[in-house]
Amino acid sequence: VPGGFGDRGIEGKILAIEHARLKKQPFLGICLGFQCAVVEFCRNVLGIKNAESHEQNPDAKEKVVIEMPEHNGGDLGGTMRVGRRETIFVNKDSILHRLYKPKNDRVFERHRHRYEVNIDMVDQLEKAGMMFVGKDTTMKRMEIMELRDHPYFVGVQFHPEYTSRPLKPSVPYLGLLLASTQKLDAFMESQNSNSDTDA
Repeated sequence: VPGGFGDRGIEGKILAIEHARLKKQPFLGICLGFQCAVVEFCRNVLGIKNAESHEQNPDAKEKVVIEMPEHNGGDLGGTMRVGRRETIFVNKDSILHRLYKPKNDRVFERHRHRYEVNIDMVDQLEKAGMMFVGKDTTMKRMEIMELRDHPYFVGVQFHPEYTSRPLKPSVPYLGLLLASTQKLDAFMESQNSNSDTDA
């Protein structure tokens, strides 16, 4: 589910995400797609039926995706979080950590957003199986999400498409392609074998 703005098609995206989660189908949510995955999980796993994003419903009582504190609604373009930003992995056993193989557990990806996961929801989400395996340098912004007990259910707040190339797809896309062709486990095992040989 790609990034985007506004409320058009949101409920359809959420239905598609629910299908991927329940049927164990490979899923990659980017920016808005990542946020929609959080909304879907809150509604259908945590039971918060009126869970919403501030972007789609500023008057919602249960905002599980909120405006960033520094966002000023009067200047939409000038208050976005944009550019190359650092993400720190907090879980080395995660799929994306194993695929990125990052130096010092850090990766740099490009961002373009003004909404984020409500940090007050993180404990509930993680206890239910939605793991935030990558965070910003303050540890207060959720950057990478993976679903426990799912072959490949990944959400990223950043835009990996900005650095993806035809013969060198960015890591989240590579993972999606490998999972979709049922080659993810074999690929990661081969990567581990190569690492052991290099050592």
